[in-house]
Amino acid sequence: MADGTIIQCPSCATRNRVRPTSSGVPRCSACHTVLPWIADADPASFDAEITASVPVLVDFWAPWCGPCRMVSPLVEQLGRDHAGHLKVVKLNVDDAPDIASRYGVQGIPLLVVIRDGQEADRLVGAVPRARLQQWLAPHLQAAAGTSA
Repeated sequence: MADGTIIQCPSCATRNRVRPTSSGVPRCSACHTVLPWIADADPASFDAEITASVPVLVDFWAPWCGPCRMVSPLVEQLGRDHAGHLKVVKLNVDDAPDIASRYGVQGIPLLVVIRDGQEADRLVGAVPRARLQQWLAPHLQAAAGTSA
């Protein structure tokens, strides 16, 4: 994960390597389209991945968790829908028990919004897309207000 995440451009299909960064948002190297910022983190890359210029939505999940498998595609779609305004970081709690403990993960799926390195909100359990969008909207609006 230290080498970054490969993200395919939704406009021209160019494959772009995106490394963690605390400034700016990723853009396609060929056509300069804003890329959806979705990264899989591991214990070594997690702290770097949650440092970003936009709100970070962390998806704490596990492969054996049925509700996690239902929520994950919705979270990834939100990352694509809000490209340039949201970063999604996915962390398998089975691979990162120390980080799960640090965030007090007691049930999964757990979604945590991080802004400026601090937890801003959390949502436990599988929820429908409309509820997820409703929960996330104030954080995106707050970020838009601070960047304007």
